Amino acid sequence: MNVIKTAIPDVVIIEPRIFTDSRGYFFESYSKREFDEKVRPVDFVQDNESCSSRGVLRGLHFQRPPYTQSKLVRCVKGAVLDVAVDIRKNSPTFGKHVAVQLTEDNHLALFVPRGFAHGFAVLSDIAVFQYKCDNFYHPEADGGISILDTSLGIDWKMTLDSAILSEKDKNHPMLADFDSPFDINIDLYKK
Repeated sequence: MNVIKTAIPDVVIIEPRIFTDSRGYFFESYSKREFDEKVRPVDFVQDNESCSSRGVLRGLHFQRPPYTQSKLVRCVKGAVLDVAVDIRKNSPTFGKHVAVQLTEDNHLALFVPRGFAHGFAVLSDIAVFQYKCDNFYHPEADGGISILDTSLGIDWKMTLDSAILSEKDKNHPMLADFDSPFDINIDLYKK
């Protein structure tokens, strides 16, 4: 696997080695040994999958301490614009984001460490999206930043007026009104 650095340290894009022949293709979507060596040791404990239609916006989500999560995400069908926003107080990149298109054709994955809010926009008719998480889901620890916050400067590649959001996602605070439970000293990888 190839690790591609982004403008925000610790948020990285994973590009797999793809082997193709007349039968199709093969690649390792995840190798703990290689991920631990090239990115950082992370103990993923839960896999999630969602299916969404064109125009759906999900996010920007995180879990509050002590149930914070790192995520390794990829799109296995269709295409999404995937975004990680730094919400660590005192971080030089607080409020900045990394955006990458994840598609069934490019096979890229994005590693989103703890201390970041995560969301995505569905750019294809249907998108099947997979997450590896390093902590179990705890509904009482749910948190979010408004995916509609234009101050974040995210180009979602769609008109926000027609975006499809859950009721929960419509009510997250704007970044300016958000008191982050994370700071720059958060251990991005360990429980």
